[in-house]
This record gives sequence, structure tokens and C-alpha cells, in this order.
Amino acid sequence: MLMNDMSAAHVPVMLDRVVELLSPALDTPGSVLVDATLGLAGHAHALLTALPQARLVGIDRDPVALERAERRLSDNADRVDLVHAVYDEIPGVLDDLGVDRVAGILLDLGVSSPQLDEPQRGFAYSHEAPLDMRMDPTQERTAADVVNGATVGELTRILRDYGEERFASRVARAIADERVTTPIETTTHLADLVREAIPAATRRTGGNPAKRTFQALRIEVNSELSTLERALPAAAARLAVGGRIAVLSYHSLEDRITKRALAALATDTTPPDLPVSLPECQPEVRLLTRGAETPTPEETQHNPRSASARLRAAERVRQP
Repeated sequence: MLMNDMSAAHVPVMLDRVVELLSPALDTPGSVLVDATLGLAGHAHALLTALPQARLVGIDRDPVALERAERRLSDNADRVDLVHAVYDEIPGVLDDLGVDRVAGILLDLGVSSPQLDEPQRGFAYSHEAPLDMRMDPTQERTAADVVNGATVGELTRILRDYGEERFASRVARAIADERVTTPIETTTHLADLVREAIPAATRRTGGNPAKRTFQALRIEVNSELSTLERALPAAAARLAVGGRIAVLSYHSLEDRITKRALAALATDTTPPDLPVSLPECQPEVRLLTRGAETPTPEETQHNPRSASARLRAAERVRQP
């Protein structure tokens, strides 16, 4: 698919709900929205269109995504700043732009559709390609480096913790045995190894047995969970009072971190033995979603990749 066609066909997940949640905070002159995982800028484009007074700071670790986003946002170029960075670098990005507080922040986590749809990026187990999986191709470490260089114990931990793989130790041992004679350098080589390592009875259900291993390696290569753990409090700290943050997660590990971080900010930390709530201990945010919201059945039918999405949002009510 051509780049411009890809942008036009891209379907942002839970678009209407994201716009609904963030718009009230951005409907004032000069309000700043940070889309910290810009991708193809589907959400950002809709928000800029709906909110002609807002300004966008678009961040992405993938230079190719930034190039495509720039073309998509060209009609609003005077209201857009695009930055090549990882989303836990939000404070530094804002400092460089001379921005103190922002009105809205969006984090749309996980791998983007273009990365999945371009076999040479190595994210998909269904196409033969170099075992890469870097969201930022300028970084050095690839999935092949992890697969061929990590110890059996390290591989087992990665697959168990990041892929929730029941047979992590079996898969890790199969990888280790294979790489003694033949380096594992392609997606199909790894996928075949995983398939053989998983018991036959388990392979009959649950889709491709390599799915969990590929997720785990992608998370490891891109430090996704540790980045998210740093990014959420850092991002929320830059919200002005009345500012809102929305987070789209695509697996339970991301959603758990998001839930925990927002819940901590929404909790009154006054010691329980005190008769009144201390002002400095009162909640910093109020939750805008009851639990995690999910796409409608109509959306998942139209866009199957949205099925695993979980959306959480909060509004800052007090500065720390």
C-alpha cells in the first residue's frame, strides 16, 4: 500500500470517544494537545479539525510515521510541532518548545498498523522478514539480538512476563538449542520454532502460537512497559488544571499499568487516622471513565484490530 493511501485508509481506534473525552479541555485559544504516539495522526487530525483553536505537539519514535503524519496534517501545519522522541520524554520535549502546561494528552499505545503491515519491519509472524521489531529504526538493538543473545533464563522471563506465555521455558529452550548451530534471523524461522515448541493440543486453539512470543519480544526490544511506567506520571504532571489525558491500551499489561497510575493520582492520600482530608493529599485527578471502556461491536466488526483496545481517561483537578 502506498504511503498516502495508507494514511487515508487508517482507521483510528475509538476515534469519536477520544475526541469527546479530550475536546472539553482543548476548546480555548492556544490550548496545547500532546499526541505522544502520533502514528499516522488519525486522532490528531480529527482533534485539530474539531478544535480550530488548539495547537498540536506530535511525538513519535518512528521517523517514518512522522513523515507520513506531516503530510496528513499539512492543512494545519501552522498549528503543529512534530518531534522525534519516545513518549516518556514529554517533559523535555515541552521544555524545548517553551510549553509549561498542556490541556490534553493522548497515548495510543502498542504497535501501529503501518508497522504491522510492512513486513520488512519484522513485527508480523505471518511474513518472512528480518527479525527486527524496532519502532525506532535508529536504535541499535533488534529482536534478533535478543533472541540470539539473551540467556535461557532471560528469554524465559521475557516470554513469561511480557507475552504471558504458558510454555515460556519450552520456547526459550527451543530457541537456545537452535541458535547453537543456526542463528535465528527471520520472523518465519522464529515462528516455526515456537510452533514446534508448543504442545500440539494447545496449538489447535487460540490463533497462531507465535503471537505471544512476538508480543513479548516487541515489548522487550522497545522497552514498552518501562517507558509507559515513566511516561504516565511525567505526562500527567504537565497537565493544567482542567486538562485531560486519554490512554488507549491493547493488552492487559499496558492497561494494568495505566489503571494503577491513574488510580494513584485519583486517590486521597490523607492518613486514615486524621479526621479531615488534607488539601495537599486530595486527589490530583478525577477519572472520566468507569473502568476501561471498549470499542462498540460495530467498530470491532469494521476494524478487527480495535477489538483488544481499552480506553481510560482522567482530568486534572488539582496541581500537586
